Amino acid sequence: MMDWLKFRRLSSLLFFISCFSLVFVDCRPKEPQVFKNQNVGPAFGTSYSLIYISTRELDYQNEIDSVIVAVNQSMSTYMPNSDISKINNGNTEIVVDQMFQEVFQLSKEVYEKTSGYFDPTVGTLVNAWGFGPGKQITLDSARVDSLMQYVGFDKVALTPDNRIEKEHANIQFDFNAIAKGYAIDRLATLLNQKGIDNYLLEVGGELVAKGENIHGQRSWGVQIQDPQAAGAKLAIRLKNKAMASSGNYRKFRIDSITSKKYVHTINPKTGFTENGATLGANVLANTCAKADAYATAFMSMDLDTVKELLKNQPELDAYIIYLDQNGTTQEFMTPGFEKLVLD
Repeated sequence: MMDWLKFRRLSSLLFFISCFSLVFVDCRPKEPQVFKNQNVGPAFGTSYSLIYISTRELDYQNEIDSVIVAVNQSMSTYMPNSDISKINNGNTEIVVDQMFQEVFQLSKEVYEKTSGYFDPTVGTLVNAWGFGPGKQITLDSARVDSLMQYVGFDKVALTPDNRIEKEHANIQFDFNAIAKGYAIDRLATLLNQKGIDNYLLEVGGELVAKGENIHGQRSWGVQIQDPQAAGAKLAIRLKNKAMASSGNYRKFRIDSITSKKYVHTINPKTGFTENGATLGANVLANTCAKADAYATAFMSMDLDTVKELLKNQPELDAYIIYLDQNGTTQEFMTPGFEKLVLD
């Protein structure tokens, strides 16, 4: 009889322990659900795709639209009533906003560090060559030389009261080689303020990545376009960095009469469109605006000059695709960029 009681007590104890264990397991906190939020649409003459990860479904479309509208109102040369268009048309009373100020100051910095190969005062030439909103004209060496008097970032200034001064009224600003990157930085700032720690933002091929793609449990992987063929040249892992790419494969025009190809890269040193040895420039930096500006400059600079500049700019990494003297495709990659290449 005693053995049976002991058995029942032991069975009850084991049952209690078993139930307690089950309750303990069930009460452990579950992994939070992860949502991949995405907004896509047209902007800045191209398209955008913004992916951001969160623990609940989010949609920041209204805030995104507000950023796009604000950047356009400040710096779009295609909007007649934008601040930059008014300044280009001779209005000296415009007090530029903080965005314009920041782009102006960064443009000045890159202008100086690239010895003038990045110069947003090429607006008159952009229009003349047929790549802007202004009137295209027939150009020869003499006409280009005459327009070069209106080029030079050292000929413009931002006054203490945030107005723009120009040495010549005909100087035209064109921030298209930096404003798109700057817009992505503003969108990144928006998401940072919302407490988003993981995102991949892309506008027309320019990118900012933060954190990881925890929804897919992997790093953000991005492809770099082959400038000579359809498809990707390679892919890299991007984290807490911005990348901008420039290449003459993206934007050019063919003269309807002569069939001559004119690329959109204008060398601010010569005033002519640059159809040189560099096929594509891809730059990594801490901000997309800076990467955008340097990628544009690198398209006009010879490779040795680019390499020398990169030695003195440790915050930059680059991948350059170019043609050697024999017309063979070659590549140059900084060690920092090479570390990010995916097998």
